[in-house]
Amino acid sequence: MARGLLARLSLDPADLPRHVAIIMDGNGRWAKKQGKPRISGHKAGVVAVREAIGTSVELGIDYLTIYSFSSENWSRPKDEVRGIMSLFVEVLAKEVRELNEQNVRVRIIGDLSSVPARTRRAFEDCCASTSANTGLTLVVALSYGARADIIAAARRCGGGEVDQDAFARELSTAGMPDPDLLIRTSGEKRLSNFLLWEAAYAELYFTDVLWPDFTRESLLEALVDYQGRSRRYGGV
Repeated sequence: MARGLLARLSLDPADLPRHVAIIMDGNGRWAKKQGKPRISGHKAGVVAVREAIGTSVELGIDYLTIYSFSSENWSRPKDEVRGIMSLFVEVLAKEVRELNEQNVRVRIIGDLSSVPARTRRAFEDCCASTSANTGLTLVVALSYGARADIIAAARRCGGGEVDQDAFARELSTAGMPDPDLLIRTSGEKRLSNFLLWEAAYAELYFTDVLWPDFTRESLLEALVDYQGRSRRYGGV
């Protein structure tokens, strides 16, 4: 199925990104447009996450990192935060079987110390349940902030000379390839404290589509755009 899909879209299977990262923005605005509470936007966004995972699995992408909750998101209204944390628990309970069937391994990055115990356990259980899978690695950035991650890595490095590889091994993303393609939805054009070190040479793709409306076709369009670029990493 993937081979036929790639052919129809003129996508080169040898030039697909190994790692796609997504800033899933626009849930609240989607809900407002629908005349619904903000949590409805977050629930609708779950469908988009499911489609992104399924498409990544089908195409053989190795890593998909999703910015699910930033360290700055704790400043949102308490009711919304509680709703999001409860939604995580609900979704993980429903999706873990499908993730295993898709051979998806789940990994978490971020500061979990502030995450409610019930939500933290749900993520830990999901990671444990999927740990033996060998397909797509789904990286969930939860209570994540790149600046804090960089500071923590610097502290772990201690004194003395440190090269880039040694520093990268102290980041929460250690062992992962840097993102090749970073997508942000909803029309905003900023990184918002997401993978600041790792995205140094990522191709950036911005779309006006709100996250709940981001479909399989939306991701494929981003991949077509990615393959139309020339990645020179600062060279000629």
